[in-house]
Amino acid sequence: MNTPRVATIAEVADAAGVSRATVSRVMNGRSTVRADLAARVRAVATELNYSPSTVARSLSLGRTQTVALLVPDLSNPMFQQILRGANQAAARDSYRVLVADSIEDPGRELELALEARRRCDALILCSPRMPDADLAQVLATAAPVVVVNRDPEDASVPVLSVDYADGIRTLTQRLIKLGHTRFIYLAGPESSTSNTVRLRALRALEGENPQISIRYEPCGAMIEDGYAALDAVLGSRATAVLAYNDLVAFGLLGKLNESGVDVPGDISVVGFDDIAFARYATPALTTMAVPQAELGRQAWEQLHQLILGGGERPSLYFRPRLVERASSGPVPRERSGPAAEVTGAEAPATPAAPGVLLWSRDDEVGVLGVDGLELARYERHAAMPDVHAPRPYLHPIYTLAGTMLTEQSPVDHRHQYGLSLAVPAVNGTSFWGGRTFVRGAGPTLLENHGTQVPHDLTLTGATLSEHLVWHSHEGEVLVEEDRTLTAAARPGADGWQLSWRSDLRAARALTIESPATSGRPGAGYGGIFWRFPVGGPARLLVADGEGEDAAHGSTSPWLAVSRAGEEGAWTALLIQGPAVRPWFARAGDYLGVGPALAWDTPLTVAEGADLPLELHALLVDRVLDRDEIEALLPGLPGVH
Repeated sequence: MNTPRVATIAEVADAAGVSRATVSRVMNGRSTVRADLAARVRAVATELNYSPSTVARSLSLGRTQTVALLVPDLSNPMFQQILRGANQAAARDSYRVLVADSIEDPGRELELALEARRRCDALILCSPRMPDADLAQVLATAAPVVVVNRDPEDASVPVLSVDYADGIRTLTQRLIKLGHTRFIYLAGPESSTSNTVRLRALRALEGENPQISIRYEPCGAMIEDGYAALDAVLGSRATAVLAYNDLVAFGLLGKLNESGVDVPGDISVVGFDDIAFARYATPALTTMAVPQAELGRQAWEQLHQLILGGGERPSLYFRPRLVERASSGPVPRERSGPAAEVTGAEAPATPAAPGVLLWSRDDEVGVLGVDGLELARYERHAAMPDVHAPRPYLHPIYTLAGTMLTEQSPVDHRHQYGLSLAVPAVNGTSFWGGRTFVRGAGPTLLENHGTQVPHDLTLTGATLSEHLVWHSHEGEVLVEEDRTLTAAARPGADGWQLSWRSDLRAARALTIESPATSGRPGAGYGGIFWRFPVGGPARLLVADGEGEDAAHGSTSPWLAVSRAGEEGAWTALLIQGPAVRPWFARAGDYLGVGPALAWDTPLTVAEGADLPLELHALLVDRVLDRDEIEALLPGLPGVH
């Protein structure tokens, strides 16, 4: 293969009828050449495939058109994104970025920084770990320099900083709101300034909140550091882990999954940075989002102005943003004592007769409480991956004695969330999540997941109501829904009642399907679906029988789910209301039940037509037998 010949500067000068100096000035972008001559030179250079020598151009201009970026660990996606942002911005100004990696060795950074600066026009120091004296030497001898995530003593050096103190406070305060009082912080490298800032902020937060305790555990910054931290985490008896960064959190999540520890059922885990993989962790990781690529872009903009001879540049500060996903949740009530208050205080194991049940608002979350206790949380803007078909859901739901009766994103079915309205197929769009059953192919992962978008939340006493719009994967509006959740005390039954009512209106003609309608017998699920926690054997009762075989497909107007185990005894008595549909019921592989919209044939809804759905639940702290159920039914809603 012949390589095309590249013309020399002399040949371009001869062809254009100018001197070699004129060609050099034109190719270096000098403005001292007449416009028509410059245009002629560029045209000839293009025709002859002429490219100026980088070395010669650097000698002529006194610049290399390269800058160096020094990072402590290039394998960390956080630093990769900063590099990406700087590289993209520099390329637009015809600069290249060379990267140096100190591999988390502060002792190498001084030598690397000075060597990189000798080869380049300027330097970006990203999260430098070097001692203050070394940093002062670099700044004094290597200008122009921009520093990211470190505040040097030299105030004339442009600095781009993330407010790590505010970030860790926001993250911890959110967990405190969820009832957590016992924390463990898996600390980053001792030489990390951001780690020092976070430690200081957490200790201040402890002083302001005497009910909480935080254990500080040396850890590191890598996945393997988090993986090795399991014993320290479990030994701390913490209910929430604050990881130094997302990588540490990933490692810990992996080890927790291997060890059979439920996240967030047993313990919540949060990270920091929101690297690209955070939403794809198992479960998806709650974290603080840092504008990584923007840090890189702004670092270049500051540095470029210094290269061009600009004066002092202002320092820039970025505030991280909370991204709440499935790895964090309310404190396990059994870990704080039966019927523990949201603040973590202990309460008697036997609850008194409940007072008034009220919905309140916690940011975008609806919280149902009674007598200072939290009975349920309604997650409206759920941080689910798209493949889970994002939708609002109730989790956790507690009995009055504090037994949790819902599960969120369990290992066996990651797309199941507490109590939600989930439908496998509406005009081909999945509002169930996970794989879609395809006739002849079986369960298949398709890009067909829709979203239920909530609007206009209203809380009035014991009633929560809102409007939702169901969007297809392509963004088409399929359903308009008005949803109402109502709660009431049932002193006569020693429990409380939750009622879910959804009035769906078809925005266009709808066909609602299930795996059963596509050729998978017995898999007619879809509708208001309740996922119960993993535990011991459960008992299913319906009006005409007992057990999974009797309940699955039954058109009994009620179904009772009960369990007696270490977490306590409980029963959830579910009642459908006037429109009785077949029950989908599972008690073997997992425990989940709900009325089925498309049990064995598709359900069609004409455009503009309404489809009312409802489910009522009585929750008590004992196992109800059939006689007790029959005696309670006449006083419960939905019974006809």
